[in-house]
Amino acid sequence: MGMTASQKILAAHAHLKEVTAGQLIEAELDLVLANDITGPVAIREFKKTGAASVKDKGKIALVMDHFAPNKDVKSAEQCKTCRAFATEQGIENFYDVGRMGIEHALLPELGLVGAGDLVIGADSHTCTYGALGAFSTGVGSTDMAAGMLSQTCWFKVPSAIKFELRGKPAPYVCGKDVILHIIGLIGVDGALYKSMEFCGDGVKYLSIDDRFTICNMAIEAGAKNGIFPVDDVALAYMQGRFKRPVKAYEPDPDAEYEQTYVIDLPSLKPTVAFPHLPENTKTEWGEIRIDQVVIGSCTNGRISDMRAAASILKGRKVADGVRAIVIPATQEVYRQCIDEGLAHIFLDAGAIISTPTCGPCLGGYMGILAEGERAVSTTNRNFVGRMGHVKSEVYLVSPYVAAASAVKGRLCTPADLEDK
Repeated sequence: MGMTASQKILAAHAHLKEVTAGQLIEAELDLVLANDITGPVAIREFKKTGAASVKDKGKIALVMDHFAPNKDVKSAEQCKTCRAFATEQGIENFYDVGRMGIEHALLPELGLVGAGDLVIGADSHTCTYGALGAFSTGVGSTDMAAGMLSQTCWFKVPSAIKFELRGKPAPYVCGKDVILHIIGLIGVDGALYKSMEFCGDGVKYLSIDDRFTICNMAIEAGAKNGIFPVDDVALAYMQGRFKRPVKAYEPDPDAEYEQTYVIDLPSLKPTVAFPHLPENTKTEWGEIRIDQVVIGSCTNGRISDMRAAASILKGRKVADGVRAIVIPATQEVYRQCIDEGLAHIFLDAGAIISTPTCGPCLGGYMGILAEGERAVSTTNRNFVGRMGHVKSEVYLVSPYVAAASAVKGRLCTPADLEDK
C-alpha cells in the first residue's frame, strides 16, 4: 500500500522504508518550538532529567509572543525563565521583544521551517507549517522537553483525509473562508488525529498565506496536521529564506485515504464561525451589532491579511462604539504596513496598531471582552470565554469581513458596504 505525503515524511525521519497508519515510530526532529507560556513548563521538565545541555541548540526555537511585551509580573517571570534558559544553553533561535513575532508567522518568515521538515511545537497551531510541505504538529510541554533532550519524538502515524480543492475562489473569499467552510462541513472532530492533505487544481489559486491559514486551523477540525503540495508558490516563498535542501514529498498514487472531500472554491461565500465553536459556520445572518474587531493572530496577521483589511478600510471610518485593533504578526509585517502606507490607512480609519503579539486571541491582553460584548476576529478559536468574559461572544472571520464589520458596526461582508 502506498503512503501519503505526511506518512512519507514520518518514514524518512524514522529511517524506515515505509510506515502505516496506527504504527508507533520514533523520529528525528528538525525543529522543536515553544513560547512564553509552554516554554517554562518544558524547561522545568527538562531540568528534572538532570541533563546538562540540550541535544542541538540550533534546532530549538523559543518565541516570546503570547504575553510579550509582558502584561504583568507573572508573564514577566515566564519570559525571564525562557530568557535565562536560552542564555544558559546557547539557544540560537530565541526571539524576544524587538525581534519577536507571533511564532507561526515568524518561523516561516525567517526560513526556520520548510518543505520536508518534521517539526513539533508546544502550541497546538504548530500545524501551520504544512503550508510549506512540512509535517508539523502541536505537542505537550513534556514532549517538548523530551525533544530538547533527544531531538526525537514518538508518533502514532496518522491516517489521512483528502481535500480536493477545485476552481478559483470568488473575490473577497480567501483561505479563512475555505477552512471555516471545511470545519463547518466535517465538524471540530471530523479529522481527529488524522492528516488533512490538500490537493487539486484549486491549490494554485491559493496564496502561501491562504495555505498558512488553512493549515493553521487544521487543529480546529481535530487534525494531527495539515499539508499542501510543494508547488511553485511554496518554492517561491522558501527561495532565499529556507537554508536547508527542499525535500518535496508527494503521495503515492495508491495512497490510502479514509475519506475524500471535493471543495468547489468558486461556490464559497464569506463564511463566519458563530459562537461558541469553529464548526458553527454561517454565510447568512441577521442584525448582529459588535463592540470590537481584531485583525491579526497566527491565523491572519500576515502582510496579505493587512492588505486585505486596508483595502476595505481605505477612505472609510471605524463605526462609533467599535474598537478596531490591528496586530501585524511580525516586525517585518509591521514594517511593510508602514512602508506600504497601510499603517496610515488603519490610523486614519480610527483603528489602533499593536506590536506583534498573540494578545487578545487567547484572552491574554490588548483586547479583553467584558460581559455581553461581541468581537469579530480573524483569530482561530471562539470557545466560551476565549477572549474574556464567559458571557462574551467571538465571531471568526476573514480580514475582509472583519474590516467591513468594523466600518458598519455590525457583522457584515464587503458586499454590504456597497449598499446605498
